[in-house]
Amino acid sequence: MVYSDSFSFDLFHDQIPENLVFITEKLKSEGFEAFLVGGAVRDIILDGNTEKNFYSDMEFDLTTNATPEQVISLFRKNGRVKIFTIPTGLLHGTVSVIIVKDKISSSYEITTYRIDSAYKDGRHPSSVKFSSSLIEDLARRDFTINALAYDIQEKLIIDPFHGLGDLKRGIIKTVGNPLSRFLEDGLRPVRACRFAAQLDFRIDSAAIDVIPEVLDTVRQVSLERIHDEIMKMMQAEKPSLGIEYLRITGLLEIFIPELLEGYQLNQNEFHRFDVYYHNLYTCDAVNSEKPQIRLAALFHDIGKPRAQYYASTNGNGNVFYNHEVIGEKLTEKILKRLKFSNSDIKKIKKLVKLHMFYYTEEWSDGAVRRFLKKLKDDSIDLDDLFELRKADRLGSGMRSGDAEIIEKFKKRIRAIINEDNALKVTDLDINGNEIMKRFNLSPSRVIGEILEYMLQKVLDNPDLNKKDKLYLIGEEFLKNRNISLIEDHHSKNQSDELPILI
Repeated sequence: MVYSDSFSFDLFHDQIPENLVFITEKLKSEGFEAFLVGGAVRDIILDGNTEKNFYSDMEFDLTTNATPEQVISLFRKNGRVKIFTIPTGLLHGTVSVIIVKDKISSSYEITTYRIDSAYKDGRHPSSVKFSSSLIEDLARRDFTINALAYDIQEKLIIDPFHGLGDLKRGIIKTVGNPLSRFLEDGLRPVRACRFAAQLDFRIDSAAIDVIPEVLDTVRQVSLERIHDEIMKMMQAEKPSLGIEYLRITGLLEIFIPELLEGYQLNQNEFHRFDVYYHNLYTCDAVNSEKPQIRLAALFHDIGKPRAQYYASTNGNGNVFYNHEVIGEKLTEKILKRLKFSNSDIKKIKKLVKLHMFYYTEEWSDGAVRRFLKKLKDDSIDLDDLFELRKADRLGSGMRSGDAEIIEKFKKRIRAIINEDNALKVTDLDINGNEIMKRFNLSPSRVIGEILEYMLQKVLDNPDLNKKDKLYLIGEEFLKNRNISLIEDHHSKNQSDELPILI
C-alpha cells in the first residue's frame, strides 16, 4: 500500500540490525505489511547515531496487519537460528518473537494493527478490534512523536500526524484532542512530563491546559506504573524539567505532595533558591546513571519545611534543626507509597539522614573511623554519600565543584581504609566464644555489649586490636558494670556448647 504521508529516510544508515531484516522480510514475503514503530523510531531520529552498538540495547517494536495467529504460524525454527513465539498479549494483538542465534537471545514485540474501544478504567481499553489500516493503528497512540512508523526495506517514514515536525521543534503534542487522549489513559499526562525531561522538550500548551481536568483519571493509575515513570525521569539529563511540569499541572500534589511544602520557602544567604528548587537542582547535579542517589538528592531537604515550622512555633526562628531526621521519615513514607523496594527505601532514606555531616580538620582519627562505621552499619556506600554532598553544594546555586575540605576528608578516609582498621565487631581480634570462655559467662546480650565496648576503644586506638589487650578492655567493662567474673548458675561446659556467632 502507498501512504501519502511518507518520507524517504534512511533511519539505520545501512546498518539495519539483522534480526529486524529477517522478521520484516518474512512478514512481507507472506503478503503482510510490517513497520517499526514506537520509541525506537523516535530515538534513532533524535540521536542520529550510526554505530551498531547504539542499537544493541534498544527495544524494537513492530506492527503489522497480520493477526497474532498468523504471526505465530510464520515464525518457526530456521536452521541454526532458533525462533520462539510467546503470546504476550493476544487480546491486544501482541506476540513476542524470540530469536536465539549463536547463544544470543533477542526479543521483539509484534502487534497487529488495532482500534481501541472506550477506556473504562483510566488505563486500558475495554476491548480492541484488529484493523487492516496502519493509519488507524497510529491514530490510537499517545503523542505525535510516538506515532511514527518506519518501513525498513523501503526506507520510508510514515508520518500522518506530523511527528517529525514536532521532533524538530521539540514539542510533546498528543495525537488528536489532548483531553480525549488523557481521559483514555491517566498515565499519559505523567508520561508527557517524563518525556519532557528525557528529551528536553516542552509540552504543548493545549495539553498542559487540560491536565488539571483529568486528575481523577490519573488517580486511577496503579502506583507501580507511576514508580516506573519516576525512575525513568531520574535517568533523564535534567529530572527537574519533568518534576516542574508535574508541579504546574497538579500531578505532583497527587503523588509527592511533601515536595511542594518547600515551594517558595526561602533559605539563608548560602542558598540562591527556595527549598523546592534547591531539591530539584540538587537532583539534577547527581550522575544520571545513579537514579537512587538522585532520589536521595530530590528528598534530601524535604524535611526543612516541617523543621522550620517546629522551630518557629517554639520561638527558635527561621532554622531547620533536625530536618535530616524528619526528611528520613518523610522519604520512607513517600517511597513506600510509590512502591519502591525495601532495599531502595533503606538506601535512599539513610542517604537523606546522613547528608548533613560536617567535617572539620579537628576530627580525630577515631571520629573518622566512627563515621565510616556508621556508613557500614547503614550499608551506605561512601562514594554515594560524597556524590550527594557534592550535588547539594551545586544545587545551592552559590557554590561550584568540590569543597577543599571535602577533598581533604576523602584523603583521610582513604588512608584509614588502607590501614585496614577494625570498623565492626567482626573485625576485632576476638569473638563471643572466646569472651565467654575467658570470663566464664553464659550466652547473653552482655557478650555483644562487651564486643561493642571493645570496638569503641579500638576505633580510638587501632593498636588495641590484639587479643591480650582486648581481654583487659573486657575486664574493665565487667568491672565498670559490676558483673562478677565468677561463673553463674549455667555451667561453663554448657556455655561452651552454645556458641555465639558475632
